[in-house]
Amino acid sequence: MEPPDSILARGPGRAIAYRRSAGKTPGVIFLPGFRSDMQGGKALALEAHCRAAGRAFVRFDYSGHGRSEGRFTDSTVGAWRADVIDVIDHLSAGPQVLVGSSMGGWLMLLAALARRDRIAGLVGVAAAADFATRLMERRLPPAAKDALARDGVAYLPSAYSPEPTPVTRRLIDEARGHELLHAPIPLTCPVRLIHGTADPDVPWQLSLEVMEKLASADVELHLVKDGDHRLSSDHDLARLCRTTEEVCRLAEASA
Repeated sequence: MEPPDSILARGPGRAIAYRRSAGKTPGVIFLPGFRSDMQGGKALALEAHCRAAGRAFVRFDYSGHGRSEGRFTDSTVGAWRADVIDVIDHLSAGPQVLVGSSMGGWLMLLAALARRDRIAGLVGVAAAADFATRLMERRLPPAAKDALARDGVAYLPSAYSPEPTPVTRRLIDEARGHELLHAPIPLTCPVRLIHGTADPDVPWQLSLEVMEKLASADVELHLVKDGDHRLSSDHDLARLCRTTEEVCRLAEASA
């Protein structure tokens, strides 16, 4: 039987569920995507890799996701950014490498800007910077736009879940205050971005734009021919683990 999750208590209705493995630094923290959780293939593959390497690792659920408290429709990009910062502050020690999938790629950039002294490297998989306005809002069909204006929420079909995805007006409006791609991103740590060229949800050109905006001189974009959004095959997961370990070793060498 799987052991129970650990809980980071932060006040009524704000507890975060997480799993943590002890080990050397730099540690690795995995940031899942929009409506994803810490039980996904990337999180588990990285956990197994870090345990084998003796490296500290944390996976967790954002508020309103998975086993954490809160309602998804009450959450915002700013709230999820705060979740990541709390995980860095309270569940890790020393330098960390953030690995962000999809929306997690946006949140890793926001968190790294807030904790530059703690973040030693970044790995993004289909990094969806500014996705709420760049992608989600622009792609809303007319009926969904009407529902947002009328009800404050629209329900969109999902390719990854039988249940529709609720998108709130509050989520989109609040996300504007966290947009990054309108200016240079002043991060100087090593960054590796991985993106499939056949991603139907987040175009690979968005990762290219992230690379161009980053101030770091050590940024690489790895394009996977015909790769999808999830990049979760065994080969994809092995690549992710290799890439993450590469960034960790770069951080070790520069410490």
